[in-house]
This record gives sequence, structure tokens and C-alpha cells, in this order.
Amino acid sequence: MMANKGIHWFLLAHLLVQIANTNARVPAIIVFGDSSVDAGNNNQIPTILKSNFEPYGRDFIGGQPTGRFSNGRIATDFISEAFGIKPTIPAYLDPTYGVKDFATGVCFASAGTGYDNATSNVLSVVPLWGELEYYKEYQKDLRGYLGEEKANEVLSEALYLISIGTNDFLENYYLLPERSLQFSIEEYQRFLAGIAGNFITELYNLGARKISLVGLPPMGCLPLARTTNILIGSECIEEYNNVAKDFNEKLKGLTTNLNKELTGIRLVFSNVYDFLFEMIQNPQLFGFEETATACCGTGLIEVSYLCEALSLFTCSDASKYVFWDSIHPTETTNGLLADHVMKNDLAHEFLR
Repeated sequence: MMANKGIHWFLLAHLLVQIANTNARVPAIIVFGDSSVDAGNNNQIPTILKSNFEPYGRDFIGGQPTGRFSNGRIATDFISEAFGIKPTIPAYLDPTYGVKDFATGVCFASAGTGYDNATSNVLSVVPLWGELEYYKEYQKDLRGYLGEEKANEVLSEALYLISIGTNDFLENYYLLPERSLQFSIEEYQRFLAGIAGNFITELYNLGARKISLVGLPPMGCLPLARTTNILIGSECIEEYNNVAKDFNEKLKGLTTNLNKELTGIRLVFSNVYDFLFEMIQNPQLFGFEETATACCGTGLIEVSYLCEALSLFTCSDASKYVFWDSIHPTETTNGLLADHVMKNDLAHEFLR
């Protein structure tokens, strides 16, 4: 692999050429999930979990913090661009955008949320089912804007991206007593997978047909998690990684079952675990220099308001880091992850 910052731009441009030479039709990207894909919805709700301030967004178009938890664009932005739609996907709650902007892509994600409603309660963010209510509102507005027939066509041909789940474990199960007293970790995984199945089925009943379900990352390797192991060398927490892998297997099984049960659905499971873990284990292959700590601040615990412009320790070149803050990837990592998902999952299913 070419080890330089521009690699993902080259690969995504190559995919754009592929798309132009096919009959593939993905008129819009519709996003649900957590901070991995939140384009700024949390800016508009009363929660402490925000990122609409510097140094977030310092490498974004125009150098503006938007509420994305990164120094620049997030993976869904790159995927939208790779499909030839637009370079960024706007947040639904952002008052500077309207239905005309949302007709080709919209993000309902809320940082800090999870499959479990109890997870969204921790930091007072939009629950996953609340995101679905916003989507129903969007459907109504889109039909008013495009007309019933055209809107239904867009809604059925759009690609729906779902990226969520890490907070259910790190922000909820392992941090607070309620769920860990109620469920074993295996039972909690099954509980969450059941919610995921119900959510996808509800999306299907509302007209969605092309859906990408993104699995969990190696959450034991997030800088915030590794900080708890600092006395023994800041190694990845194997227990957390094993939970992520086990849960991903359940999501893969769910994907297989729903593809059999729901006529006409094209549901793909997007595995980002292995690719991100490879980046972390062999950073030099991807042009990275640092994986255990993040760019912002000391790189150990900073996220949201702890990652702020006055920190003396924030790195000068985020492209050398896998992680921007203690939880979220840099723009470079997001671009590489998007390219991986496009080539290995979305292109196979939606470019034919």
C-alpha cells in the first residue's frame, strides 16, 4: 500500500470512475448512528457532548468546526463523494440546511447514542429510535418537495448507513451498573442485536432497501481505553476487543437472516474491525506514526470539551495519527476506512 496522506483521495477518485461507468443508482446517502457518523446534530440539542469548536474541524473544508468528531471529514462524507453525490452529508438538525440539501443525503446520527435507549440517556442525546422519528419527518418533507412518486424512488434507491454500538459497551455496560447487573455480556450482545434487527426491519417497512450495517471497531485499542492500561504499557484491552468481535459475529448472523426474511432487501455487513486493527498494529504500512495516543491534547483522555484549542500538546500534523481525539479517527483514517468499505462491501453490492 502507498504510504502517504493522499492515498485515499486517489482510491476514491478511482471508484468515482467505476461508478460513472456503471448503471448503479444511489441518489442519496442516509445516515443513522453515533459520533462516528454525526455531522453536527448534537450542536442543536442540550447535551455536553459536542465538537463544534476548535481544534475540531481544523482540516475540514474551510477550516470550520461543524460538530463532526474529527479534524476533518468523516467516513460517510467520503462514501457520499465516492458515489458521486456530494463531498459532505449535512446534519438534519442543522438550521442552515433544508429539504433541498437533504434530498441527496442527510445525517440523523447523534454522538453518544447507542442501540440501547439507556445509552442515549447517559449524555442526554438523541436515541436511535428518535433518529427514526426524524427520518419519518424527513420522508414527509421530501414527498412535499419532490412529489410522492419521485420521493419514493429516492427513498427506495438511497443507501442507508448505520454505524453505532461502541457507546453501549464503553459508555454504558462497562461504566454503569444497571445493564451489567441485568445482563451477562453475552446476553447484552443478544439484546442489542435484537434492537438492531428491529430497527432495520422498521427501516425496511418504511421503504429502505439498500442498507449497510457497520460493525464495531477494536474498541479496546481506542486511546481512551488504553489509558486504563497505562501502568502496563498502554496495550489494547483484549476483553473489549473480544466483545467487539463477538458482537460483530452476531451482526453478521443478523444480516444473513434478514436478507432471507425481508423480500428485496440488500443488507450488507461492513466489517471495519480487521482493517482498523491492521492500521493500529502496522501503522507504517499506511503512513501513520502514532496509534496508541491521539493527536489532540495529550492524546490519552481528550474528547469533546477536553479537546480544545488552547491545549499545548495537540499535534501539528493529524495525518500521522490514526486517532484525532481519544475515541475518534483522524480525517486520514476516515478516508481509508471509507475506501475499504466501498471496495469490500458497497461496490460489490451496489455497483452492479
